[in-house]
Formats: sequence, structure tokens, C-alpha cells
Amino acid sequence: MSDEAPTSIPISSVEKPAAYRVLARKYRPKDFSDLMVGQEPMVRTLTNAFETGRIAQAYMLTGVRGVGKTTTARILARALNYKTTGIDKPTIDLRLPGEHCQAIMDGRHVDVIEMDAASHTGIDDIREIIEQVRYRPVSARYKVYIIDEVHMLSTQAFNGLLKTLEEPPEHVKFIFATTEIRKVPITVLSRCQRFDLRRISASDLVGLFSTILGKEGVPFDPEALAMVARAAEGSARDGLSLLDQAIAHGGGSVEVETVRSMLGLADRARIVDLFEHIIKGDVAAALHEFAAQYEAGANPTVVLTDLADFTHLVTRLKYVPDAINDQSLSEIERRHGAEFAGSVAVTTLSRIWQMLLKGIPEAESSARPAGAAEMVLIRLAHAAHLPSPEEAARRLLDLSGSEGAGRPSPNGGGGGGGAQAFAAASVEARAVATGASRASGNGATMLRAVPNSAAQPVEVGRIEERPIASPAAKPEPKVPVNSVGDIADLCAKNRDIKLKTLVRGFLRLVHIEPGRLDVNLPDDAPKTLLNELAVKLKEWTGIHWVVSYSREQGEPTLAEAEQRAQEQRVNDAREDPDVAAILARFPGARITDVRIRAAEEEIENLAPAAAESEDGDIVPGDDIE
Repeated sequence: MSDEAPTSIPISSVEKPAAYRVLARKYRPKDFSDLMVGQEPMVRTLTNAFETGRIAQAYMLTGVRGVGKTTTARILARALNYKTTGIDKPTIDLRLPGEHCQAIMDGRHVDVIEMDAASHTGIDDIREIIEQVRYRPVSARYKVYIIDEVHMLSTQAFNGLLKTLEEPPEHVKFIFATTEIRKVPITVLSRCQRFDLRRISASDLVGLFSTILGKEGVPFDPEALAMVARAAEGSARDGLSLLDQAIAHGGGSVEVETVRSMLGLADRARIVDLFEHIIKGDVAAALHEFAAQYEAGANPTVVLTDLADFTHLVTRLKYVPDAINDQSLSEIERRHGAEFAGSVAVTTLSRIWQMLLKGIPEAESSARPAGAAEMVLIRLAHAAHLPSPEEAARRLLDLSGSEGAGRPSPNGGGGGGGAQAFAAASVEARAVATGASRASGNGATMLRAVPNSAAQPVEVGRIEERPIASPAAKPEPKVPVNSVGDIADLCAKNRDIKLKTLVRGFLRLVHIEPGRLDVNLPDDAPKTLLNELAVKLKEWTGIHWVVSYSREQGEPTLAEAEQRAQEQRVNDAREDPDVAAILARFPGARITDVRIRAAEEEIENLAPAAAESEDGDIVPGDDIE
């Protein structure tokens, strides 16, 4: 037995595993070559500016979250302060690490000050910056201020920064980043060079993910990466965060099934099957497919969203066939998308898209998302083969054309007339479509959808027979109403003085016929006038009245017409020689009112006849009181 004591290992000598760095931080771009993923215009502009020495004093970086605004700001600060043994000037060629590069990229350089405007919003924080810009940098070439989420600064802070931003010292540069560019004052924007960082396309994200997983040695399925890229919605940081989660969820690999279950997605192939059932109008098959996806863990709202995405893809492929080469699309989406693009009408796709846009918020806000999604699918399948209004009119025209010989056809056949015959047929078709003309045969007309291919037409509805409305069948009012004056007289007759005053003061007639009144109203008219007038007219005339507002100017109101007539009478009186002589004889006199005596008109009409009488008591020209 040995007397030696057991060997003890010092705790400090045990190596601790390095802390794990998430992919979004580990593979953050370090130079402009990495930024070429999706941001080529900005990189080209900065490259040319650095080569020609046209370096601005302030830059504004804007874009959605996760596209690289803060990273770009650090790379720009690194380029401004780049220095090696052989290079001592601003440059975009950052392949070799410089003296300040690592400290700047880690956010710990003394001359590169990063500030989060979300937590430093006041004028005091900006005043501190203004006081510090006077001092030269400690070790770097430029003192760089990076202000993230700059739109959250207060109005006073923005105003305090303006003068320094416009004329900063030569050794100071400002770099701003924001996701809400509209909230930044135009006075600040005008002092900065603005760069809009674009959303990164799904195909670029798939390429980025493939490169990173290759470096990490993680096996992956390309279709799974496409799912992650679509879920990232153009954000590299969001995509890398989801990729980290997918690796952990899949136990060290990225596979389709694990990503689908992690994101709550439906199988893209099953989405295509669901779309096919809807296009065929097979409600039962569509509900069965949705139930299977729901039981497999798919989110009902996500199913509808994926269905909308596939509808958009099919519609886009109809006009942009090259879109089929998108790397984010699966082979099933490519093949079936092209097939549907060639067979499904644009009107059908547009109708499905509009219904999904309304149905998705319903499912999101519903207490029963699955039930709400099923109701949306039922509506989609029911309406998939409904024809457009033009197609319906054309079909009904064909059916009505078979009822009697000599009826014109849309193509001008069946005799001469050409355009006139087609116009008459179009009018008749519209009348049939609105139920105004007579249906054929057994009392109803069958409406069939226009087929998209060689498939059989599908019966989608029935138009019931309606009797032709005759103009003579219009109800006649008990009291004739042909003008606004008649309406005012009705108000006076029924002792409604308030309504009479409103009618005289606000009603501008546009159109009137028995049962319908179109008027224009001044801005200060009571809002309840039209409703009140419709009720009273129905009560007084015995028929229903539709009183509607029109944008046309209409005739003057009764009050306006009387005012104009009165002004005209005053002008006429002022031009009368006798009146003019009176006004000249009495300075200060004025005409206050002009009234026409009805008795005078009646007497004037009687005067010629009276002058012929034997008595000779009345002669033309005599004044009669």
C-alpha cells in the first residue's frame, strides 16, 4: 500500500467551457464585404465616398428591425478610424484588423460613444454631447457618436443638437439609427446622409443560413431553411435567432418536421392540397384537410396566412413566371404554383385573396380560432367558382338569347346592326342580371360558372323569376309634389312651421319625381333634415319617399330665390326715372322695399276689355286704386 497522498487537482486549473454565443452575435458582420448581403446600394455609395474623400459629418441609417443598422454603424465607425502599419486613412477595405477595430466592434472604444436614445431622451443628455465634442479624440482619428433609435429623442433634444450637427468640429462624426424615420424632424434629416437598409430577401437569407450552418457543422434540410427565412420576414437577426432555436429544437440538426412543429406551421404540400380543394369548391374535403392540419399542431391563423401566401404566389406567377426560381420556394410550390397559374382565373384568385384578408383578422380576434378559420374556408370554397359580374351578364345574355329568334348576340351576329345590336344586348343582359327581366322555361334560370379549363361547368346559383316592373305601376301621391315650393306649401298646410322654415332655407333641388327627391344641402344644414323630410312626405302624400343627398349644386333655395328676386326689383326701381328723381330730390332717401300689388296686375288685364265698353268709365292708362 502506497504512503503517497492522493493527487489533488486545483480548481483553478479545471478548464471551464466557453460561454455560448448565439449565432446572431457570433456571425455579426465585421466589414463591408459581409454587408453585401442585401445592402449593395449603401455599400457602393460608401465605397465611392471613401475613395473620393467625400465623407459626410452625419449619417442616418433606417430600416426594419434586424437588418443591421447598429452593426453598419459600428463598421462605419471602424472604417473612419481604420489604422494599420501600412494604412492610416479612412477606407472600406477592412480585411486586415486595425488598431481600433476589435474595440469598436465590441462597443468598448473610448472614442466611439454609443448611446441608446430610448433611455437618453432629454436635452441634458444632448447637452453633455455638445460639451464633449470640443475635445479631440483620445487615440482614434475621429470621435464618433452612434445614437440608436434616434427618433425617441425629445423635441428639445433635437433642437439642441441641430447647430452642432450642422457644423460639428472636424474630428467629430455622427451616426444615427432608427426604425421610425417619419418621426425624425426634417431639420435633422436634411443635415444627414440617409441610407435605407432594405429587407433581406428570403433567397439571400437561405444562402446566409446555409453558409453559417456549414461553418457550424450542423446538418440541415434546405426546405427547413426556407421556412425559417419566410418566418424572419427580411430580418437577418430574427432569422438567426429562429435558426438557433431550430438547432436546439432538432437536437443538433435543422429538419422540416422539427421547424414546422416549432413555428406552428402547416405542411406546404398540405397547404397546396387545401388550395386545390377550395378551387374545386369541395367544402367537405377542405374542412377535412384543415382538421388534419389542426390536429397535427398547425395554428389556424397560420394556415390561413400560408393559404394567402400561396394565393399571392400563384397570382404573381401568372405575370412574373421567373419568380418560380426563388430559392425559398419548395419543389411542390414551384410545380403546383405554375399549374394553378395557368388554370385559375385572376378574378378567382383576387376574390380568394380579398376574402382571406378579411378572414385572417376574424380568426385572430375570435375566441374560437379553429371555428372561425373553418367558416372562412367554407366561404372560400362556396365562392371559388362564382363568376365575375361581366361573366354573369354574358352567360345570362346567352340564355336569354335562346328564348326568341332575332335577339341580338354580343358578337353582333344574327343580322345587321353590329355595335347597336351588341349595345342593346348588353343593356338587356344587365337587366336580366338585376332581376328586372323575365327568366325562362320552368320559372328559373340556371347560372353556370365560366370554366377555367376543360373541366365541366359547375352550377353555382339560381336566379328566381321576377315580374317585369312597369313604369305605370309607380304609386302616385295623394298630393302632387313637383317642386320645393310644393313641399313648403305642404308644410304650411299641415302647420309644420319649423320644417317649412328649414325647407325654404336649406333645400337646393337637384331632381324630383314621385317617391324620390335628390337635394343638395349647405354645410350648416341640420343633419336630421333629410330623414325628417322623408317621414313627413310619406305621411302627407301616402307613398314612400327616398330623400337623398347629392353632390350636384342644385337650384337655389326658396329663400335665396326670393332674395335674388327682391334685389332685382330694387335695382329695377332704382333705375326708374321717377324714383331716381325722388331720390335726387331728397338726399339721404333710400329704397327699403319693393312690393308688387297683385290687384294692379288683375286690373291691367281687365283694362283693355273695359276700354271697349259702351259706358267709357274706364280707359287705358287710368290709375285705379
